[in-house]
Amino acid sequence: MPGSVAAGHSHRATTKTSHKGFKSRKATKGALRAAAKGKVPTEKGQRKTPHQQVMSKLDRRNQAKQRQLEKHREHQREASVFSGKDGAPRNVAVIPLCADGDATAAIQSLNLSVDIEAEVTESPFRVPVDRFKQKIQYLPLKRELTACLDAARVADFVVLVLSAEEEVDDLGELILRSVESQGLSTLFTVVQGLNKIEPAKQRLSVLASLKSYITHFHPEQEKLYSLDNRQECSNLMRSLCSTTPKGIRWRDERSWMLVEEVKFGASETEPTILTGVVRGKGLKADRLIQVGDWGSFQIEKITAAPLPSKNKKEGEMNIDETAPEVVLEAPGDDRDDILDLAPEELVMEDDNEPVDASTAVSASTRKGVLLDDHHYFSDEEAEQAKKPRRLPKGTSNYQAAWYLDDVEGSDSGSDLDDDFEMKDIEDETAQPEDGLEGYAGEAQTEAGPSEYPQSEMFIEPDADEDAQQLEAYRAKKRDEAEDDKEFPDEIELHPNVLARERLIRYRGLKSLRTSEWQEEEDRPYEPEDWRRLLQIPDYQASRVRSAREALVGGVVPGTRVHIHIKGVSPSSQAQYKPSSPVTVVSLLRHEQKRTALNFLINLSSDYSGSIKAKEELIMQCGPRRFIINPLFSQGGNTPNDVHKYCRYLHPGQSAVATFMGPVTWGAVPTLFFKRTVPRSGGGDEDEAEATVPLTLVATGTALPPSTSRVIAKRLILTGHPYHIHKKVVTIRYMFFNREDVEWFKALPLWTKRGRTGYVKEALGTHGYLKATFDGRINPQDSIGVSLYKRVWPRNSIPFAGQLLEPVPEASAQVQGDAMEEDI
Repeated sequence: MPGSVAAGHSHRATTKTSHKGFKSRKATKGALRAAAKGKVPTEKGQRKTPHQQVMSKLDRRNQAKQRQLEKHREHQREASVFSGKDGAPRNVAVIPLCADGDATAAIQSLNLSVDIEAEVTESPFRVPVDRFKQKIQYLPLKRELTACLDAARVADFVVLVLSAEEEVDDLGELILRSVESQGLSTLFTVVQGLNKIEPAKQRLSVLASLKSYITHFHPEQEKLYSLDNRQECSNLMRSLCSTTPKGIRWRDERSWMLVEEVKFGASETEPTILTGVVRGKGLKADRLIQVGDWGSFQIEKITAAPLPSKNKKEGEMNIDETAPEVVLEAPGDDRDDILDLAPEELVMEDDNEPVDASTAVSASTRKGVLLDDHHYFSDEEAEQAKKPRRLPKGTSNYQAAWYLDDVEGSDSGSDLDDDFEMKDIEDETAQPEDGLEGYAGEAQTEAGPSEYPQSEMFIEPDADEDAQQLEAYRAKKRDEAEDDKEFPDEIELHPNVLARERLIRYRGLKSLRTSEWQEEEDRPYEPEDWRRLLQIPDYQASRVRSAREALVGGVVPGTRVHIHIKGVSPSSQAQYKPSSPVTVVSLLRHEQKRTALNFLINLSSDYSGSIKAKEELIMQCGPRRFIINPLFSQGGNTPNDVHKYCRYLHPGQSAVATFMGPVTWGAVPTLFFKRTVPRSGGGDEDEAEATVPLTLVATGTALPPSTSRVIAKRLILTGHPYHIHKKVVTIRYMFFNREDVEWFKALPLWTKRGRTGYVKEALGTHGYLKATFDGRINPQDSIGVSLYKRVWPRNSIPFAGQLLEPVPEASAQVQGDAMEEDI
């Protein structure tokens, strides 16, 4: 029995014992220090400043209360301009979007809801609302784009009138998009004719459809008011009289005014008097004012224009005609000048400055194309620049005489200057034609006896045969270009045209983003008034300084004044209509001076066509409108401030539009319109289907202006690899005579697959050349060379008249013929 027990029981002989771990809901300090391993935990939620450490709960509560009171006082300051017996009226613009919309009927419905029986006119008029102790200035509008834009610019509230029976047509949608894009204050939407819908059960579905339409443009519009419902009209009037308008940022940085009355002078030398209530910032007589599309004017003086008081006992208006004129503001020594260009005397002084002879090279003395900052010469010229010698560091002139030209340094090269490598800019969008950033990496070398094999005899082809091959090659490329736009800047020279004369203004750049641009070469081609433009070294500091000047001084906002100006043209008097609102906006300092303007332009998603550079557009920026022919260029910041010129602005693209015009401080929203001629068929789809003679093609924002921003127009000359032997390639169809090859041989070559090379020598007299690349190239690859020239922005013209005036088809044809692309 003992044996059987011993056989059935056994255990491992060991002294190791494993105890269960200590379970605790909280770790000890030692365990936390061991787990941290010396790391310092982040102190989240702890008060770090002494001010925060000493503040108690009562102090923090008091601080929050002070912030609340300050916000309340700020709200009262914003609404104080409307309060009191002499407070400013609330400007309400009523815009009908449908063909059967009636602004005067909508205003009549709103007035009757609060028991106001005032006469409704087609011109702006003022109505007191005794129930809410406020005054409203109505701006009844028709479906005119110019009047709607001017009214919305100075409106505290915009009321859109929709129809329950008709849809919003193309003109109504154009007005809606334009008013929204220029900057919009508080918006309300009303529906007209809802009671005419039968049966009555369909009214809710019509209202829901209209709400869906307006929320597509303005998602915050949760309520649509029916003009047939007295209670809803009363609620809308309550909102108009009690809501603080949110305003428009660019407008509130300036002083502005809605003109209530205009009294023209007998001639341009006699003053014209504009009457209205000052809004925004204080109105200063030293600053210029922009009056609608009339232009910019100097203020002669600003006088008080109080409204006549009403006698409570007799019920008549007391008008004191013998009261003396009270001058509130008069111009002083700091008055802005109306000139937009610098005096010519300053420009002549700048022209007398000495010019660096190393960079100024006349076209008649050139021996080759300009590459970066050097004119390269041919090998046969005696004026060839001396090649820099590779010498050890610290070598003096005396020691350099002991180093022969044909003796290299040590094999290791550790003591020589190796500053020839350029760091590439990390940019994923760089292409081979842009320069160094777009080149491919080093190619794998193949085993061979020599990189440069023995030269083969070049047999020049027959002239007729070569011309036939050139025509077939270019015809094939034209077919491929319709499907694949790999080289948008590519041009084809005629075989009988000398490239060195046709492209005399063009130069080469090793890198579009980093190579320095020599501006002295462009002096003969710059515009006549280029050096008279405003120069802004520090845009941000100048903008802040001009904006701060408008914060203090001037006539207090809310004051009704007479503004006296001179120089109003007879054409402006003829175009004036009392039914169309006239606006006055005070310009900040320097905003009348002309410079090179830059605007970010975004092509509208509703416009499917492309816009060609230098095409005529109508631009509205803030209170001013211009006719422009802008240049398009790529955006972004580059070390050399050189940006590639874009011939077209395609759908979905953004670019920088550049032209010369008066400066505008701040990021002001901008509208770009294009005149269209409605056609029955053919042509562009947008122009063929257009029912209005104007299209909102793009929107944008003002960017900092700059006269040092270089817009470089690129041309690409391409060639065909005629014979390939490892890295040595014979190229044809790039040039057509030997002299052109010798002129442009300093330029770097590239292929669309990223290979780079250089011209080795010219072959024959028909423009063939031999080039060496950094790797084998594909026979289907295209070889190109990039050339650049600076293009200059064009002047803008102030716009006057109505935006929707039809354009004669003959003038549109002349404009299209003038858009021929120049090399």
